[in-house]
Amino acid sequence: MNTKLSPLLLAVLASAALAQASAPKGVPIQPLEAYDVSKLPDDHYGRLARYGKELTDRTFAHIGPQAKNPAMRYAGNNLACSSCHQASATKAFAMPWVGVHASFPQYRAREDEVSTVEERINGCMERSMAGKPLPLDSTEMKAFMTYIHFLSKDVPTGAKVEGQGLPPFKAPNRRADTVAGGQVYAAKCAVCHGTEGQGLRTGAPGEGYTFPPLWGADSFNNGAGMGRLLFASAFIKTNMPLGAQHAQPQLSDDEAYDVAAFMLSHPRPQKANLERDFPARWNKPVDAAFPPYVDGAPADQHKFGPFAPLQENMKQLKDSLLKASGR
Repeated sequence: MNTKLSPLLLAVLASAALAQASAPKGVPIQPLEAYDVSKLPDDHYGRLARYGKELTDRTFAHIGPQAKNPAMRYAGNNLACSSCHQASATKAFAMPWVGVHASFPQYRAREDEVSTVEERINGCMERSMAGKPLPLDSTEMKAFMTYIHFLSKDVPTGAKVEGQGLPPFKAPNRRADTVAGGQVYAAKCAVCHGTEGQGLRTGAPGEGYTFPPLWGADSFNNGAGMGRLLFASAFIKTNMPLGAQHAQPQLSDDEAYDVAAFMLSHPRPQKANLERDFPARWNKPVDAAFPPYVDGAPADQHKFGPFAPLQENMKQLKDSLLKASGR
């Protein structure tokens, strides 16, 4: 048997190995100390970056509904940005802001437009913070932008960051079980977030939360990403309970799915004009549980699943929706 490789095959193998070795890898998120704004100079940039981090961690104190200056009350609840964007927006797979500056402008399906970072911030202000947009020329918007720029300082434009966003979540192919979710919540969540989902306040009302409320008047509204079951399940599976990491989850897929449904089964603020979201209807996530619905499925299924049939149906509908839109 002739075991010699032809020169052509050797060249192909060498080329493949070289391509694999040189393939771009994601930029890793650095340890928390790498994003220490206290080490920045006491100049305009450094002061704005520090204020941006302060706004991230103590949003409620500066622009919350009980801020000292009534004109600064832009947020509608007493959450902080870091309630979701953990570790001052630097934790991998907790929707970190590391690299965000390098990835915008970008197409956003919710608007069916190319959006800027400023527009993305104001999307959170109106949804997760249940409030109103920050003026684009405000010191607070500039501070958020500067902090995001600082966190992204080592990320080339267009580069992928390891741990950006949330990891994929494969939901169980069934309707979520809110009764089972309530049991998970009582066993693993209530100690921090309260038996009634009210959270644990840091001090008096208006002083924020050590652990945020998960439903009720001081929580995110139904237009927030966290108001969607698949999105919330991915976040919870990766980051909850306290101490969970992407590589060390503390909940199973079923537990995360059911407890997310239990959370979303409770009342929360309602965002007006949600029918304007996802105007290109083929882009609308199947777990966006607000009308209009274009697939004929009941609203309950869009809220609690099962989602696999909805996802398959939307694949079939996409061509007809595109054709009807004239695209």
